[in-house]
Amino acid sequence: MQYFLGVDGGGTGCRLRLSDASGRVLAEVAEGPANISTDLEGTLRNIIAGSQSALKSAGLPPSALERVSAGLGLAGVNVSDSALWAGRLPFGRARVVTDAWTSTRGALGESDGIVAAIGTGSVFASLRGGHYSQIGGWGFHLGDEGSGAVLGRMRLAATLRGVDGIAPLTPLGRATLADLGGAAALPGFAKDARPADYARLAPALFEDPDDPMADAVLNTAAEDIAALIERLQEGSPLPVTWTGGLGPLWAARIGQRWPERAPCGTALDGAMALAFSLREA
Repeated sequence: MQYFLGVDGGGTGCRLRLSDASGRVLAEVAEGPANISTDLEGTLRNIIAGSQSALKSAGLPPSALERVSAGLGLAGVNVSDSALWAGRLPFGRARVVTDAWTSTRGALGESDGIVAAIGTGSVFASLRGGHYSQIGGWGFHLGDEGSGAVLGRMRLAATLRGVDGIAPLTPLGRATLADLGGAAALPGFAKDARPADYARLAPALFEDPDDPMADAVLNTAAEDIAALIERLQEGSPLPVTWTGGLGPLWAARIGQRWPERAPCGTALDGAMALAFSLREA
């Protein structure tokens, strides 16, 4: 019997769904982060651990991995050479794509549209007449506009500008200092922080948008997001579907600029569609 596994891997965690050949869901589990560009070995460990957990939940032996066709949408794939590590996956068949592809496939199905996938990282993609285009998603240090990781970093930078007296030290800035141990502790936090650590600082910006510091950070990030969406809008306008942990928050703030469409599925649905495309004849 063949089994099919979808993996939706991001910088904060990954989700895995196992089904049989009829599409009946046998198990769905969660594991740790799966960002190839920031932690290859950790990503592989989490995918393998999650796969084994899914098999166990379904009452299947570990050897069943040899009969699994897996579709994996992972963060960081667009900035890594998958040929160097994909052979270490334990599945009978596997295809690895960027998480933007699976987010877009899940959210749009086969319809035309734009997906703004914004979570710990971000990426923007469109389907137009069956043609897939992707921009952004170049990682925390060089891109990931509007993402949780970038917003968290911007929050810390804005707080230190307040400490230096070149911008107001607002209530959110003072809360940032209190939570992280003062201004002197912020460089140490930044030295060791991963994208997921920064991303945990982002939701507070949306919780108090009237805070001048929060408003300034969100306005700057909003224009970055808008520039990417407008690039994908070239040609006939397309509706925008907002996905990811921060997608709905950004939709509420700036989504009225473009026609909006609710997602018809999730990135995990997109990963399952990829897995089923590997079905044996």
